[in-house]
Amino acid sequence: MRFRSSRGASYGQGSQPTLAKIQSTNLIAIGHRETSVPFSYVDTNNNVVGFSQDLCNKVIDAVKAKTQHSDLRVRFIPVTSQNRISLVQNGTVDLECGVTTNLMARQNQVAFSDTFFVATTRLLTKKDSGIKDFPDLAGKTVVTNQGTTSERILRKMNEEKKMNMSIISAKDYGEGRVTLETGRAAAYMMDDVLLAGARALTAKPADWVLVGTPQSSEAYGFMMRRDDPEFKKLVDETMSQVMKSPEIRTMYDKWFAKPVPPKNINFEFPMSETVQKLYAAPNDKAFE
Repeated sequence: MRFRSSRGASYGQGSQPTLAKIQSTNLIAIGHRETSVPFSYVDTNNNVVGFSQDLCNKVIDAVKAKTQHSDLRVRFIPVTSQNRISLVQNGTVDLECGVTTNLMARQNQVAFSDTFFVATTRLLTKKDSGIKDFPDLAGKTVVTNQGTTSERILRKMNEEKKMNMSIISAKDYGEGRVTLETGRAAAYMMDDVLLAGARALTAKPADWVLVGTPQSSEAYGFMMRRDDPEFKKLVDETMSQVMKSPEIRTMYDKWFAKPVPPKNINFEFPMSETVQKLYAAPNDKAFE
């Protein structure tokens, strides 16, 4: 089976449509996160696991069927907030299955799949920190992840409201959690569900609490190269089929309502009404 370039599509210098590339190399390159529990992370056996990866595996199966490569090789490539877009753009990664927010500004650089999760940006802090909402951060040290929506919001808030915060930009969730847990920051701003993951990995999860008025809604999607309608169609159709089926509830409960590795802690993060509506009518719309 051969895959030809769609008329009018552009794939960048020296590149080719993703399915044609996969067909010729018998290889798909998947971008993943290393510490984004419970979406995409590496377990104690060095396997990439998580809610994002379970959905990603469905896409990989669809690619195997489409290319008629039942023995398709999968190369897992760890990505960070800083390099994930460039690795998709330059062809190193065919599909990034992590926790990337679909933003209109990013759509000029990459394409996004249908949204598979909606989170809100809040704060993780110690129960006795005295921090209840974002105004309480004035004069304090706050950690967030570099290259994220949260970092942009936090820096804008600091500048416009003259809050005199000291902002630490962590490279990933592992570094952010350690910065918070060791007392170098009073609070950690990121997506609520990922902060729940960070809390689950602390030495004493009961000591930490999620607080604050949500500052944004984050639509998570998988990233792929732009102007490749055939590959995007396959990804979207596969994800939509899963999200509209009862299987998505089982998949969701596995990661958000039951104990998950590595510490076998239950996130106790029920499916929101927003996410339920999304699964009933999947779409790839950005919130901003």
